[in-house]
Amino acid sequence: MLLAALDQTIVATAMPTIGHSLGDFEDLPWIVTTYLLASTAVTPLYGKVSDIVGRRITLLVAITVFIVGSIACALAPTMLALILARALQGLGGGGLISLAQTVVADVVSPRERARYQGLFAGVFGTSSIAGPVLGGLMAEKLHWSAIFWINLPLGLIAVAMTASLLKKLPRHEKPHRLDLLGAGLMTLATVALLLALSLGGHQYPWGSPRILGLVGLSAVLWGAFIWRLRTAPEPLIPIEILRNPVVSHATVAACFAMGVFIGLSIYTPIFLQGVYGLSASQSGLALIPLMAGTTIGATTASRLMPRLQHYKRIPLIGLSISAAVLAILAVWPHTLPFVALEALLALATIGIGPVLPVTTVSIQNAVLPHQMGTATGVMSFFRSLGGALVVAAFGAIVMGSLPPDRTTGVTMENLAALLATGGSDIGLVFRLVFGAATAGILVGLFHIARMEERPLRNTVQPAAEKAAGNE
Repeated sequence: MLLAALDQTIVATAMPTIGHSLGDFEDLPWIVTTYLLASTAVTPLYGKVSDIVGRRITLLVAITVFIVGSIACALAPTMLALILARALQGLGGGGLISLAQTVVADVVSPRERARYQGLFAGVFGTSSIAGPVLGGLMAEKLHWSAIFWINLPLGLIAVAMTASLLKKLPRHEKPHRLDLLGAGLMTLATVALLLALSLGGHQYPWGSPRILGLVGLSAVLWGAFIWRLRTAPEPLIPIEILRNPVVSHATVAACFAMGVFIGLSIYTPIFLQGVYGLSASQSGLALIPLMAGTTIGATTASRLMPRLQHYKRIPLIGLSISAAVLAILAVWPHTLPFVALEALLALATIGIGPVLPVTTVSIQNAVLPHQMGTATGVMSFFRSLGGALVVAAFGAIVMGSLPPDRTTGVTMENLAALLATGGSDIGLVFRLVFGAATAGILVGLFHIARMEERPLRNTVQPAAEKAAGNE
């Protein structure tokens, strides 16, 4: 999980150096976009494959592909080669996070599993803070390729641990068919949608034929995928998993709550630069309370969840606080003292933090062990997709405030300056952003409230299945 989490954050601060070294700034965003496309699209596939052939083999494949992709990135002589290598790296990275969570689910009962979610939250928190710092230092003091070479020792350690220690994993897999047609339709539908979200509002207007064509193509492919789910002898995602009231509500809640967190982490620096006059590096440091808040909230929930019968109350309280805080920011975006703003941002993400461990453990508690990989992969997939949708919504609000003649050549580095010189009231723009964030949190809160709260098992296997196996 550290491999995947670190790679998502370490690249950002090195991108200007990469663009200068390879002599190509125009295609620089594709370094992030291609990784996102590839990793998101294959996440459900890894979950299904692990239910068929086992976690250890599937995880070894994911780590190996990720390492090979990292080496290709480090050796890339051109921007095109780097973009293609990032796609390969994403094909491996798409399995790392969900498979790591599934491995823990194979050996730890749901009641104790929440404690391990605190470790995962710590990995993400550490990566979100240390990643940008490491990326900037390596690119400046060493060479930008060092941000990819660092994956080699980490990856080899992960391979050694997976190859040896995971031999002790209990085997829950059952014979399945892999629905290749369904997998292809879902992958293409995801890529088309993510391309539309990545390009829309930046390189092309939302109403342009290219963006509308991608959205239409995605809609057709999603329709074909749904038809395949209903007609395939064994669909890629079993219908009973999608209809499970715990899985459906928990997935939507995680999708919106974590999507809001990702959106805030990307666009809050623009707010800090435009309203409070911070530099890019200062706004990065000011983002630490927001990033750390999620880790604090997730770790706290992880410790409390095994002790509480009504564990759902933790995210219900957290999201209620988060919605109230974001509503305050939406009403008074200009007038808050900087210290008060930092405290509110931290409080907002502390409230979001409990959603991750509670939804993950609830979903894994609600499905059979041989469906664990598929269910966890589906949750990770829709969480990533939700992040892309929320980021696109925030981006549409911010970019929509720019004059039509200033929407080309926009980057996160020059967006605050363009907003200011374009005559936009940045506080008013972010009143809408924080309002949209509040709405997203309320959607997550609604689905957490609707999620069935099943007692957490003290065993890995459900009692009925365990008894059947003993017979």
